[in-house]
Amino acid sequence: MDWMKIVAAMALIMFIIYLFPRARHMMENSPKGSSSDWMGFVIPILIIVLFIAFLIQLV
Repeated sequence: MDWMKIVAAMALIMFIIYLFPRARHMMENSPKGSSSDWMGFVIPILIIVLFIAFLIQLV
């Protein structure tokens, strides 16, 4: 096995070990989204999807 692949795998494992506890902490202590927050996310995404579908229909 190539030594670069081994080093890359070890680096990936170290990143996961380093980031997992911090990500869990952020998930537990983050503010919860309200219904209006989610609608502010869903409406633009829906508009983009409809626009892309419209562009596909033009082709």
